Amino acid sequence: MNISIFGLGYVGSVCTVCFAKEGHRVIGVDIKKEKVDAFCRGESSIIEPGLTEITKKSVEAGNICATQDIQKAVLNSEISFVCVGTPAKDDGSLDTFFLKRVLNEIGEVLREKKGNHVVVIRSTILPGTTESVVIPTLEETSGKKAGSDFEVVFNPEFLREGCALNDFYCPPFIILGQVDNRECTVLKNLWRSMPIDAPVYDVTVRVAEMIKYACNSFHALKITFANEIGNLCKALEIDSHKVMNIFVQDTKLNLSSCYLKPGFAFGGSCLPKDIRALTYLAKSLNIETLVLDQILLSNGLQIRKALHLILRTGKQKVGIFGLSFKSGTDDLRESPMVILAEYLLRKGKQLRIYDENVNLQRVTGGNKEYIEHRIPYLIKFLEDSLEKVLQDSEVLVIGLKYHKLKGLLKKTKGKIVIDLVRILEPGEVSGEYIGIV
Repeated sequence: MNISIFGLGYVGSVCTVCFAKEGHRVIGVDIKKEKVDAFCRGESSIIEPGLTEITKKSVEAGNICATQDIQKAVLNSEISFVCVGTPAKDDGSLDTFFLKRVLNEIGEVLREKKGNHVVVIRSTILPGTTESVVIPTLEETSGKKAGSDFEVVFNPEFLREGCALNDFYCPPFIILGQVDNRECTVLKNLWRSMPIDAPVYDVTVRVAEMIKYACNSFHALKITFANEIGNLCKALEIDSHKVMNIFVQDTKLNLSSCYLKPGFAFGGSCLPKDIRALTYLAKSLNIETLVLDQILLSNGLQIRKALHLILRTGKQKVGIFGLSFKSGTDDLRESPMVILAEYLLRKGKQLRIYDENVNLQRVTGGNKEYIEHRIPYLIKFLEDSLEKVLQDSEVLVIGLKYHKLKGLLKKTKGKIVIDLVRILEPGEVSGEYIGIV
């Protein structure tokens, strides 16, 4: 294919060279003459292992040329990748000046270009920017309509400096985001032509924009978490590298998809207790653990968020499905559902509670003691019949996933469903559906 790439910085240079290496004809565009001249000589303008060698070969093969002529680049390509910087302003917001400038220039050329053209945004931009900045700018300057006269796709990159070539050819996935979640055939064919074995996801543009930030935020969180554990280990004269080397061997829970599902708060007899103990230990050692300190605070916010969703309905009769801290157990210790029920009682709500595993005749040990001494007043609201709770309640709060309940909810009319565990998709409920996330 014929490709133009705007911005010959880190991302643009890597994309230019890798597409050219596989036989595509790539026009690199940059406002800085020294970068353009370097590419024309077969030299890379950035330091990245292996990049200079591939650049030289691709230029010699005639697959790369570089220019400052925007009109030439757009008119002689089917796809334009925008890879310009979006630096941070002093207040933390993104500076879209360079992005808008390039979009204006591309739009001016699209005004005179015949046929379809695909504009692909690889610059990192906040969710909503494609809809609020990219598309309006292109439409205004081109006088054409996105989706019919030209296509816009947000296609985030996941390149790390120092191993960018490997990351380009071995990405975790390829994300193609469009406003109407359509399939961009031209761009998809380009990626299919590359020797890359990775799943391709067609998603809405906002999902695509957010995935990039979710990934980078999690990477930063992991580094900070490891450092806080390391600081604690050092103060306790423990080998932190030995601890974390064993920690990462757990790909069942630690390095896996487990727990990474948006929903309600955590609880139980382990996690809250252990977080409190570890942060207490850190304070006793004068070690700051800012990330660990915020975990329980953030967890509590999720419970209060659920409370606000329920109170906002203005209804009095509330049915709660699930009281234990997670499915498949009768353990009520530090259950977020118990805390939520207590909040609702203080607000004067009429509760009906169903939990298929909480049976007063069967509970024993620590759980029985917890019920008898900590929440005896709550047990009287328990019902044996799931159907009765459904029938007698105006608001249905789903705290645990019950298979039978899922089927009944699809038929329930005139009720407000507040789903804390994503048991259903919004369109599957007859009444009003409110998800916590």
